[in-house]
Amino acid sequence: MSQKLSGAQILVESLLKEKVEVVFGLPGGQALPIFDAIHGSKLNFILTRHEQAASHMADGYARSTGRVGVCIATSGPGATNLVTGLATAHMDSVPMVAFTGQVSTSVIGQDAFQEADITGITRPITKHNFLVKDVKDLARAIKEAFYIASTGRPGPVLVDIPVDVQRAFTEFKYPDKASIRSYKPTFQGHTGQIKRAAEIINKSEKPVLYIGTGVVVSGAQDEIFEISQKAQIPVTNTLLAVGAYPFGAELSLGMLGMHGAFCANRAMQAADVIIAVGARFDDRCTGKVCDFARSAKIIHIDIDPTSIAKIVETDLPVVGDAKAVLQELSPLIQNKKRTDWLKTIAAWKTEHSFNYNRDDGKLHPQHIIETVSNLTKGEAIVATEVGQHQMWAAQYYKAKYPRLFLSSGGLGTMGFGYPAGIGAKFGNPDKEVIVIAGDGSFQMNMQEMAVAVLNQVNVKVVIINNQYLGNVRQWQEMFYGKRYSHTCLARRKNCPPLCNTPNRNSCPVYIPDFVKWAESYGVLGIRVTTKEEVEPAVKKMLEAKSSVVVDFWAEIEENIFPMVPAGASLDDIITRMDG
Repeated sequence: MSQKLSGAQILVESLLKEKVEVVFGLPGGQALPIFDAIHGSKLNFILTRHEQAASHMADGYARSTGRVGVCIATSGPGATNLVTGLATAHMDSVPMVAFTGQVSTSVIGQDAFQEADITGITRPITKHNFLVKDVKDLARAIKEAFYIASTGRPGPVLVDIPVDVQRAFTEFKYPDKASIRSYKPTFQGHTGQIKRAAEIINKSEKPVLYIGTGVVVSGAQDEIFEISQKAQIPVTNTLLAVGAYPFGAELSLGMLGMHGAFCANRAMQAADVIIAVGARFDDRCTGKVCDFARSAKIIHIDIDPTSIAKIVETDLPVVGDAKAVLQELSPLIQNKKRTDWLKTIAAWKTEHSFNYNRDDGKLHPQHIIETVSNLTKGEAIVATEVGQHQMWAAQYYKAKYPRLFLSSGGLGTMGFGYPAGIGAKFGNPDKEVIVIAGDGSFQMNMQEMAVAVLNQVNVKVVIINNQYLGNVRQWQEMFYGKRYSHTCLARRKNCPPLCNTPNRNSCPVYIPDFVKWAESYGVLGIRVTTKEEVEPAVKKMLEAKSSVVVDFWAEIEENIFPMVPAGASLDDIITRMDG
């Protein structure tokens, strides 16, 4: 006879059966039985300061380890505070399971205190969700949640558990496996389609490998490298695939898209064949879709059939796991010298590379990130917030391996980076974790410093402080006549109505003082205002055995280039302000 446990106890035991290492979240009224069961259990629960941060911590843990991230919140506002994190994970294919408390089944639908239809709210932004109304169904639902989250195209799954179900007792038997009749991901690619793909690639003169997060998820970086070297095919990566192909390699084009490399965008537009692997052709990569790669045949390899031909017309689809498909494809690919194509690409690289003025003595954000990259040798885990600093990090941080660069791609979530970095550190305690943040984005979840300090989690924070919502300010500069409407973070009530000439020296004192703020949490705060101070400050940061915040007062009107304006073609790439 199996042991009888409460629903709350079943949740805890199920998480232990799934070998969950850490859970992030906050307690609340409709989750009290769950937290009572957690108390004294073997589960490592981390109390965050906001539920959104809990979901981002679970996300960062998952991205950096490849394992399922887990978070728990109460009903109503606790559950709705998870929504941004769930949407972030959904857009970026991150395996995550979120558990929420819910009001008693007898009052669901009656607008009870702290009731929210969280399964209805999250249906568009989760891979699947459950409302468990019978404790007998709970163990199975949890097993299925982990299975769905981690297989096929990964994604977040939510399990909503009413408080009476948490209290109810039943015999506990955790399923050995999950089998869902309507959910059968395709792992192996169609052999005939793979052979046809090889034929197209072998005949091509100007092919490009376009790789996305699916390559990271499946661990297919070695297969990508093998095929690219064998057939001399240049490789471009999305933001989320930074580190999946070696930086500086002859065949590396770097990141493509809105703020991608000039050579990557030119190569995509000139290619006769594009082999897309685990990438979804989002608008930041394609620009104006009707003008995208007009002469190219598209081979699209993806485990998610709904992603194929969703945005661009596909000439040859291959549904399957990237690694499995590439392992079958590689022996069919011929050795081929593509000298003329590589010469053209080399010329594009020479014509426009990522660059900035290194000799003007100013404190450029690019220099800060280059210094971090050089001193860590690209081996640290970097989690970014969202904004200009995010793109500079993608351009200048040379991540040596996959899963070292964590960033919110699809949703572009400000407030993601710092909690994601904390989550990554819990999953990788022996690795250096650095958060690259903008001063605006960092303030959205900076309260999680308490989590880092109280749990002795050593996460370093690099703040690119330009006292603006920099990305928005750049658009206002370029497309709105320098009318900086509500993007200045130092602006005070007595400032002039119009501010078109920002100058840190003549502007009001910036609030908050990040150095004093760091010190209030008992950690080291460093302010850097000159280029000469950058390297010593980064070295001091890396040598520290606990959390550090470095506040870099960077150039205010520094802009990200290259840039493809929204809605424009990749052919319309701007490489400088007068371009």
